[in-house]
Amino acid sequence: MAVFTRVTETELTAWLSDYSLGSLLELQGIASGIENTNYFVTTSNGRFVLTLFEKLTSSELPFYLNLMSHLARHGIPCPSPVADRHNRFLGELNDRPACIVSRLSGKSLIQVDAAHCAAVGAVLGQLHCAAQSFAETMPNARATAWRARTAQQVKPFLSPQDAALLDSEVAFHVQHALDTLPQGVIHADLFRDNVLLDGTRIGGLIDFYFACNDSLLYDVAITVNDWCMGADGMLDKARTQALLRAYHAVRPLQPEEHSAWPIALRVAALRFWLSRLHDLHLPRDGELIHAHDPEQFKRILQQHIAADDSATWL
Repeated sequence: MAVFTRVTETELTAWLSDYSLGSLLELQGIASGIENTNYFVTTSNGRFVLTLFEKLTSSELPFYLNLMSHLARHGIPCPSPVADRHNRFLGELNDRPACIVSRLSGKSLIQVDAAHCAAVGAVLGQLHCAAQSFAETMPNARATAWRARTAQQVKPFLSPQDAALLDSEVAFHVQHALDTLPQGVIHADLFRDNVLLDGTRIGGLIDFYFACNDSLLYDVAITVNDWCMGADGMLDKARTQALLRAYHAVRPLQPEEHSAWPIALRVAALRFWLSRLHDLHLPRDGELIHAHDPEQFKRILQQHIAADDSATWL
């Protein structure tokens, strides 16, 4: 269970006294997630999500909270942080930085079709456009230097074949960076479990705590690698086309982005192969959580490397 820091009803009631959210009715731990402690909170004024941050510091967090507030004001269905009586989004609870945000409607789906993918593509394009007017910036903490460092940390746990694949791919992306493509604020983790759906309507985008500035195409590739991937590690053509065409209708992809698409798919797969290897072999201290299978993204990466680069998706 991904509740690393326990919060009692008594502790939360005291903390909520600094907010205008009414009285506490229910507190429920959320088992999903691997980075933060999350609780569903119901008060006499509505439903919310409480997050205690286990890795991010108080100095890093204003970027994420201000970004969500900005996007929510610009019509993106994402959590809206609640300010306390001193007009602050960020507080402290049980020695952890903490915030409370609006709880959105809908639920995440495992089985998705082309209509779901089109909806996600459109809202991702809208997010990228809305974030262009957000003045704050955050470097991608999982970019080139992180890939090189994490690869060295996990290599002792790998077979010689996997270690060679990892070394080769890390080196490839040093030589084939996406830095010259259109840049902006990206979600960087828009997997199916971070999108709430009501039918094919997007109820909400959640978990913005990997958001950063990077290539917009990289964010599209991260999303496609989860939403459009078949069980065989190959992209489903109908779902991929639906997502990319819907995105393109909102923020047209540039010719240089079309050319870089195979590279974006590979680096997006590499990022999650590496992070899953790290979570599996070098877990943090504390309560056990379910580590995602790194083999899934290794297979996806291998398929992208072997794929025909001339594939046309739009």
